[in-house]
Amino acid sequence: MKNGMLCLILSMLFCCSEGKRSHNAYELDTAMVPLRYAEGFSIKKVGKATQVTVHYPYQGATSGHTYLLVKDESDVSDVPAGTSVITIPIKSIVCTSTTHIPMLDYLGETSKLTGFPTLDYVSSSAMRARIDSGKVQELGVDKSINLEVLAALRPDMVMGYSLTGDYGQFRKMEELGIPVVLNAEYLEKHPLGRAEWIKFVALFFDKLEKADSIFSSIEKSYNETRALAAQVTERPTVLSGIVYGDAWFLPGGQNYAAQLFKDAGCQYLWADDESNGFLQLAFEAVYAKAHAADLWIGVASFGSLNEMQKADKRYAGFDAFKKGEVYNYNARLGAKGGNEYLELGYLRPDIILKDLVKIAHPQLLPDYRLYFHKKLE
Repeated sequence: MKNGMLCLILSMLFCCSEGKRSHNAYELDTAMVPLRYAEGFSIKKVGKATQVTVHYPYQGATSGHTYLLVKDESDVSDVPAGTSVITIPIKSIVCTSTTHIPMLDYLGETSKLTGFPTLDYVSSSAMRARIDSGKVQELGVDKSINLEVLAALRPDMVMGYSLTGDYGQFRKMEELGIPVVLNAEYLEKHPLGRAEWIKFVALFFDKLEKADSIFSSIEKSYNETRALAAQVTERPTVLSGIVYGDAWFLPGGQNYAAQLFKDAGCQYLWADDESNGFLQLAFEAVYAKAHAADLWIGVASFGSLNEMQKADKRYAGFDAFKKGEVYNYNARLGAKGGNEYLELGYLRPDIILKDLVKIAHPQLLPDYRLYFHKKLE
């Protein structure tokens, strides 16, 4: 996933005059810091503090989480119940998703990571150097996380995420005196909405200005590529996903992947679907609708057409398979096997979009080489 809105943001950050300030920030007028695509969180300046609210911490959430960021705890009093106070800038952090890693790298805060669930999943070369030097502890996953190791690390903050709303393990961390902040970037419908969460992460390092500059660069790159693809008159049809167990999993029509296909000048065959998650369909239903699709993009970890056919001989019946127009997103794997697409893709949708345009309309980007995606042979 970012130069353009800097003046506007700075003016809103510092719009309160000295004469209006007091120790009780909640008596003051608030100034909203504008976001352009992200819908899952909001930022307000409240006196000397910054209030950050994550509106949808997990799918189906009916309430959110609010964090009050202060440089000195004396800057605010009478904090509302349910609001966590965090002193910034933080000096150490534990992350729980590989998608958080690139944000640290881009913000120049790689050295702040001290713990992560499974180190082999990390692909970032900068972070791998830190891991290899023994400066990041492996903690374990979800309910198996080693709370004793976490307590010994005593990070200034844990950045977590939740798929179900189960806050049990995070509550145990908070009982240790370690603040937990939930990052819900994965719920954003628009690819640039996910990338804009770099501003969320940046707040805890007091680097919003830098994050805005990074995001603006990514946004510009994305929109320039989208405008290029908008010129096409023919849009190839696209199929995505594979069979897991008894069901074919593929992106819903409002899923961020569907938006990427649209912006790349493709016709995603489930674009009319109204869901933003993943569909689970019978093989027969997918075949009936997509057997003549021009492109098949996103086939998990399959590395060759032969490997796909061995897994399920029915795959060979699709036209895209017969024509060799099948693509995975495994072109770049980390030193320990981590997938760079799954790590960096949220922050850099502009690169994903260029890949898709190169696949669908190679004449538009004649000198571009695929970055995340690879054609199966």
